[in-house]
Amino acid sequence: MIDISPDLARVYLKPGEFHFATSPTVVTTVLGSCVSVTMFDRFSGVASICHALLPEGPSADAFRYVDSSIIHMLEMFASHGVNRQRLEVKVFGGADMLYANGSRVGVGRRNVEIANQVLAASGLAVSMHDVGGTRGRKLFFVTHTGDVFLKRLNRGYGAEWPGR
Repeated sequence: MIDISPDLARVYLKPGEFHFATSPTVVTTVLGSCVSVTMFDRFSGVASICHALLPEGPSADAFRYVDSSIIHMLEMFASHGVNRQRLEVKVFGGADMLYANGSRVGVGRRNVEIANQVLAASGLAVSMHDVGGTRGRKLFFVTHTGDVFLKRLNRGYGAEWPGR
C-alpha cells in the first residue's frame, strides 16, 4: 500500500464526479474505460481531478463527459487565479474493457483521444499518462504534491467498485 499520512482528508471519486482541492487530500478512484485527468499547480498547491465516463456531451451534466470536464476544471483554476500554463496535467484510464470489433473505436480509446484534443487546444501538455490496454486502474491522487499512484487491476475488477 501507499505510505500516505492517515491524517489527510480522503475522497472517493465516483463516475461523473470531480474534486477541486485547496487543502491536502488523497482522492481515490477506479477506472475502466473512463478517463481521469489530474491538474496540479505546484506554486499554489491547488489541484483537481475528474472521472469522466464518455467523450463528449452536453455541459449540463459536465463531469460525465471528458470534453466539458476539462473545460470546467480549467475554469475553476482560473477562478482561483491559477495560470493554466503552470498546470501539471496527467491522464489515466481509457481501457478497452470489452474488445472492439473490426474498425470500431472503443469508448476508452475515444475518451483518451478527446482528452488529448481538448488539452492540446487549451495549450496544455500532458506530463504523464497511463492509458489504454484492457485492464482497469485504481488511482490515488495526492492533491498537495500532484503525485498519482496507480494500481493495475485484474480483468475481473468488479470487486473494487463500491457496493459489489
